[in-house]
Amino acid sequence: MHKFELEHSKFEINITMLSIEQITPHLTWRLRRDILYPGRYLHDMEIEEDNHGYHFGAFNDNVLVGVVSLFQNGTDWQFRKFAVISDVQKQGIGTQLLNYITGFTERENGTRLWCNARLSATGFYAKNGFSETGSKFHKNGFDYIIMQKSLPSK
Repeated sequence: MHKFELEHSKFEINITMLSIEQITPHLTWRLRRDILYPGRYLHDMEIEEDNHGYHFGAFNDNVLVGVVSLFQNGTDWQFRKFAVISDVQKQGIGTQLLNYITGFTERENGTRLWCNARLSATGFYAKNGFSETGSKFHKNGFDYIIMQKSLPSK
């Protein structure tokens, strides 16, 4: 078990206390690593593209419990590295983060929001209005499929 997970293992969340804020890229790295890539080095989480994206954190009582990074290419927006602490998954935090970045993308006149979804997460995205596109692919030890959601144009 990672130190980060141990610190949060007895943690209970009151979702009414949740706040979502824009954060710097380095604040995403530990949670990214612990949830998405356990066993990897923290410095492996830093990617050059982070300097050109938007990063959001979900906080409960000033504790970071979820992160997501968002990147623009014209009116297409891709989100990546979406992670919620294991102990508080399935409590609506991921849905609130997804709704937040969807609203952000709409305000920025985005017309499509998409991700490379791990196959284990496709049900979550489908429940939130995303549909599968293209074929499945394998990368870094995980199986993925592209999922997207069309956004209303203004």
